[in-house]
Amino acid sequence: MRYTTKAMLAIGLVSTGVDASEIAHYEFDSETLGASYPYTLYTPDGFDESDKRYPVMYLLHGSFGNEDDWASKGSLQETADTLIEQGKIPPALIVMPGSQSWWVDGNNEPAATAFINDLLPHVEATWPVINDREGRVIGGLSAGGYGTINFVFQHPEMFAAGAALSPAVYTPLPPEHSSAWRHPAYLDEESNFSKELWKDLNYTSYIDDYMDGEEIVPLYINSGDHDTFDIAYHATELYQILREHQPNQVELRIVDGDHEWSVWEDTLPEAMEYVFRFARRPLGTLPE
Repeated sequence: MRYTTKAMLAIGLVSTGVDASEIAHYEFDSETLGASYPYTLYTPDGFDESDKRYPVMYLLHGSFGNEDDWASKGSLQETADTLIEQGKIPPALIVMPGSQSWWVDGNNEPAATAFINDLLPHVEATWPVINDREGRVIGGLSAGGYGTINFVFQHPEMFAAGAALSPAVYTPLPPEHSSAWRHPAYLDEESNFSKELWKDLNYTSYIDDYMDGEEIVPLYINSGDHDTFDIAYHATELYQILREHQPNQVELRIVDGDHEWSVWEDTLPEAMEYVFRFARRPLGTLPE
């Protein structure tokens, strides 16, 4: 593996006296994808001189988005800096991965498998993060919120909490103007949307096993009240199901707005505060 400068900093091969939060882009070879896996990484002020391990948040983008969206459109760096400075969340690493799918093993790439089997092990081998359930939280917007819900329900043993902002958890099918209908993740060989694949990959296929299991993952869910895709309805439906299962560990917020960045930027602070309530604080020292 060829380490980037920041990765070398993380494992102690290079040192610097500069203290500041940082946003940087990285990639590694994904065996599952057979291609490079890109991600953007936020590291907090003081990270370069720290010998601690940090909690990590995986923050997923939306449909046809990329790994730069949260940093370039969602004020991620400013939000994280402020929350850490105010003591509302602990210093943490935030990984913003890129995907060409809806975070599923769809017809264009095995994104879900690559996320679990490649990205998480890579992050935990390369960066000083807490590599257990209490060290990981996850969140995302729209298709990334859909991915968040799916990952939580399929792998509750891996995440301490989740935040789904305007999650595209449509049941039984997406509205006709949703990008899901034209996304290659769900298109068959004739470029037709596969209703069967959508139903197979949506959270409704996993929620029963999750609710039958022992692990409970606290969840924050929200939507704009004027969301063009009626996500307020779908989010509320999911919330009602979860409220019966984990009444004190699920929150729903319906806020003013559409399916738009102003909603996600404005609600990201509350979502981050929520998930990090359940995460460990930075701990220990790195081995010499």
